Amino acid sequence: MDRRAVVRLMGAAAALAGGPVEIERLGRELHRRLALGVTRRVLDPHQDATVVSLSDLILPETDTPGAKAARVNELIDLLLAEWYDAADRDRFLAGLRDVDARAHTAFGKDFLDGTAVQQAALLTALDDEAARWNASPRGSRGPEPFYRTFKWLTLFGYYTSEIGAVREQHYAIIPGSYVPCAPADTASAPE
Repeated sequence: MDRRAVVRLMGAAAALAGGPVEIERLGRELHRRLALGVTRRVLDPHQDATVVSLSDLILPETDTPGAKAARVNELIDLLLAEWYDAADRDRFLAGLRDVDARAHTAFGKDFLDGTAVQQAALLTALDDEAARWNASPRGSRGPEPFYRTFKWLTLFGYYTSEIGAVREQHYAIIPGSYVPCAPADTASAPE
């Protein structure tokens, strides 16, 4: 999936979540809080490093910075601490443990200790599993796969950051509402 397709997907998700303005506003607020020095509260160092690695494999540095530079891991930790309820947070952390368990099955060590090829193969398998889940009939799906949730959080964190929104997408903030008959420049309006 290329980045333009991701942006379209994020737009569709935003429409379902209350509209693009609200989801963009939430992302900017979370990134503003990160800039103030919010520290990691949920993820332990190994989990944090796994989140950094996974998110950077999803959105690596290219001609623009990747997920690591956008501090997606810190945004995910903030969401886990302040927005996720205990059950969802536990499900997310279990998903991270499952990534390591699958890595041990596939190549005998934690995900972080695998080679780039091993990590990419595991990520491809997780992505395929999420795609099969998404393509299955809604009534027979079962719980959403961890990787689908993780990928959405990565995309949300990246595309609401300054790096993703401004540097990559060249997003320019414009007024969010139409104000008819407003003076263009009140400082130079005749008296």
